[in-house]
Amino acid sequence: MPVPSRIVVNESKNALHMEYQGDVRFQLPAEYLRVFSPSAEVRGHGKGQEVLQTGKRHVGISGLEQSGNYAIRITFSDGHDSGIFSWDYLFELGSNQTDNWADYLQKLHAAGASRDPDVQVVKLS
Repeated sequence: MPVPSRIVVNESKNALHMEYQGDVRFQLPAEYLRVFSPSAEVRGHGKGQEVLQTGKRHVGISGLEQSGNYAIRITFSDGHDSGIFSWDYLFELGSNQTDNWADYLQKLHAAGASRDPDVQVVKLS
């Protein structure tokens, strides 16, 4: 399990900087972390029960707290705080960020949804 050597929330509270031994670094935007939260609210209780997160473009990080020696809990500016981000999951999010994000944007588009809050997209035939 890759354990981060340093975790820093940037000054504007819109990204988490993860550093690992061997000069591996990830910058994970708050929006990305929020829409990929490991909580049941986002992931559901099983395969196929995921809930597409919309309107999270401007979400920030309000707080971090370590959860044991294996994870952190992130509190987001929209009040969401129920996901426990394990070291493995954070490393996976960093390693697969480009593909995860592209998949998320495709799902938003297919659903006619938006990253912006209070925006509804209407698909015309």
